[in-house]
Amino acid sequence: KHLYHDYANSMPLADYHCHLNPQEIYEDRRFNNLVEVWLGGLTNGVLAGDHYKWRMMRSHGIEEDYITGNKPPYERFLKLAEALEMAIGNPMYHWCHLELQQFFGVTEPLTTESAKRIWDHCNDLLRNDPDMTARGLIRKANVAFIGTTDDPIDSLEWHDKIASDPTIDCIVGPSYRPDKAVNIHKAGWKEYLAQLAASVGKEHLSTMQDVLDALTERLEFFHAHGCKASDHGLDYVPFVNYTVEQADAAYQKALRGEKLTIEEIEGFQTVILLTLGKAYHRLDIAMQLHYSCLRNNNQR
Repeated sequence: KHLYHDYANSMPLADYHCHLNPQEIYEDRRFNNLVEVWLGGLTNGVLAGDHYKWRMMRSHGIEEDYITGNKPPYERFLKLAEALEMAIGNPMYHWCHLELQQFFGVTEPLTTESAKRIWDHCNDLLRNDPDMTARGLIRKANVAFIGTTDDPIDSLEWHDKIASDPTIDCIVGPSYRPDKAVNIHKAGWKEYLAQLAASVGKEHLSTMQDVLDALTERLEFFHAHGCKASDHGLDYVPFVNYTVEQADAAYQKALRGEKLTIEEIEGFQTVILLTLGKAYHRLDIAMQLHYSCLRNNNQR
């Protein structure tokens, strides 16, 4: 209690990995209701929201239309309340109620019975309180630094605009998340490599070394825009002691549409992770391995 209340509580936050939208920060978005803040949805082709709340609702068996879909906002909120009642003992229960208390002054538990009262109260603040905009919420949380989560191909245009706006007193930098390039075994990987190539002014990435060079070039671009951390979303942390030449053989095989072995997948991933790890060290960027330990027991 002494360390928290007398020291940590008053210190500003450095949030090196979050899913805030830099455009919303720059434009100081005002939200219409709590569902826009908590659950979000599909906006301009991008799915955004609190994925922990999504997971809680999915675990409760709620249909996706209520989670990330287009059901009416209050119906989605009611479904969230229904799931939250079943989550006592889960950190999500505490997180949701801390958010309600710290930002909205709500001290009663969110249930299906209290949902309408809490919904109306929070929405009134979001729509009318001058401090309840995107930037206002950041100030309320005493945040000094935000690292948004950004794909290597991102132009970082909104970070440029934020950096040139003197009215934004929080530092906002990109955090480098190259999952789509690393996940050679997942759908859309080949199409993504074409986008990565275009981001460095090439028609295609012919070799493994081309991939490594492109990822490094984009990392240096991120570093020039204030990047302080990476974030690698992995099912588990792989390691196979592959050379670049061995990884290239797997890469060529994947480009031909052939199925890779687990060793080839992990060898390819290892080469990228080690190459980027050295680049992170050189640029003084923290390397974050964000793994879930979800692994198919039949892989070996």
